[in-house]
Amino acid sequence: LFWLKLGLRREQVLLRAAPLILVRGVRMATAQILVGVLAGLSVPGAIAQDLFLSSEAQPPSNASKSKSAASFLNGPPRTAMDYNGIALPTMTIRGTEPVHVVAIGDWGGLDGTLWANQVTPNGRARLITHRWGAVPGPSVFPRSRWNAAHSERICSHDEFVECFETKGEPPCVDGCGYVHEVDSKPQLLVADQLKRYAVVNRPKYVLNVGDNFYWGGIERDCGFPMHAISPETRHQFDQIFEGVYSGAGLDGVPWLSVLGNHDWGGRVFNNGWDQQIAYTWASNRWVMPAPYFSQHVEYPDQGFSVDLIFIDSNAMDAKDPAEDSEHNICSEKYNLGQGNNKQDATCARAGGPSDVWSCKDWFWSFWRRNQAFAEEKLRESTADWQIIVTHFPCGHEMGWYRHLYAAYGLDLLVTGHRHDQELWDPTHPRFAELGGLHCIVSGGGGGITSEATPVEDDDNWYGEAQYGFYDLVITKSDIQITSIDYKGDVIKQATVAPH
Repeated sequence: LFWLKLGLRREQVLLRAAPLILVRGVRMATAQILVGVLAGLSVPGAIAQDLFLSSEAQPPSNASKSKSAASFLNGPPRTAMDYNGIALPTMTIRGTEPVHVVAIGDWGGLDGTLWANQVTPNGRARLITHRWGAVPGPSVFPRSRWNAAHSERICSHDEFVECFETKGEPPCVDGCGYVHEVDSKPQLLVADQLKRYAVVNRPKYVLNVGDNFYWGGIERDCGFPMHAISPETRHQFDQIFEGVYSGAGLDGVPWLSVLGNHDWGGRVFNNGWDQQIAYTWASNRWVMPAPYFSQHVEYPDQGFSVDLIFIDSNAMDAKDPAEDSEHNICSEKYNLGQGNNKQDATCARAGGPSDVWSCKDWFWSFWRRNQAFAEEKLRESTADWQIIVTHFPCGHEMGWYRHLYAAYGLDLLVTGHRHDQELWDPTHPRFAELGGLHCIVSGGGGGITSEATPVEDDDNWYGEAQYGFYDLVITKSDIQITSIDYKGDVIKQATVAPH
């Protein structure tokens, strides 16, 4: 208003106001007042996309799954489910040199400085499991360890916490296989190797298979406005993502992402999973417009294309409310009577489950929608390569994935959830169970401790490594897969031919 009174044109006011809204964090109410003042102003599309984030600017919530890319570019949806099934604008990668892609998952550790010196909302617990955890940046969650058959727990969570407290000294239990300076900071070790790799190989995009924030995703109830970013969301993204995966070769590189079971809440379904979707419009590289979507990638100078299909498989952890409360998104124990106000979980406003009693059915119905979407995209695909990216690991829903391989020519399945690195190629003992489909588990990103002791195989390893990531080099003739561990060592390689 001050600038208008000085006689500046409305276009000049807009250009001066944009940094205030976008950078200095003027409250949304103030932004909406400004939008009202500037009503009728014609602005460039890019500025409009960033500025006009009020609910009045959103596409209709009943838009169909065949929305155009233009709908996506208009801004965030009214609810987190509105853009399900969207096809993102085609990504075009020029040049004839080999193009590298990263696959990583289960990377997002605990934010130990969230709510420092504050009263936590509704009595939520701080994200600190041991005395070394209240530090800036990520802190790993100590998960229990089991034998390879998962028939015997060889280290409980509490025993593992003791190992962190003593830095591996007694009374740390030998069976925990704790390795100080490895288990104590795996996300940072893997990120450091990823940065070194990125400087040399310049990956064009990242396939992120979920469990982006432990323990329970974004520490905010679902239902926060999609045009806004909560303080918890901003803090966790800054500490666990933006401040960790940056630098030459990573800055500005798209992270094409799905939700993991811990992003929904782990033992609940009403944490801020929808804020991870909203962050798509607050970032120049985080890409998660919906729980399921697709991305077409063209390599015109090399004469081939790739269809990437992203789906939500977290129904695998949606069980009856009374069952397995520690590994159940729909747990009665943790979804009822939450916090100081004894609230019962609901995500109806965000488009998710309305209550714990309908939770399991909601997730399994949602999984069937994801399956139908994937089959439709595969059936329609004319790309040279078809790749599915999801959270739950090689071995889940195997009959369905075998069908996709045989009927539609699915070439590669990229997954996470198990906290290690597994390349299911013809040398893997379970490769035949997928009917010839290559699959990788990239759950060793380091946000949570690995399935087994990380340095040497104690006969409890499922795959070739515990902490690490994968490099994919996609060409017209094949996909070269390389497993890289937390030390930067190449552990295993495989070649996938078009199917």
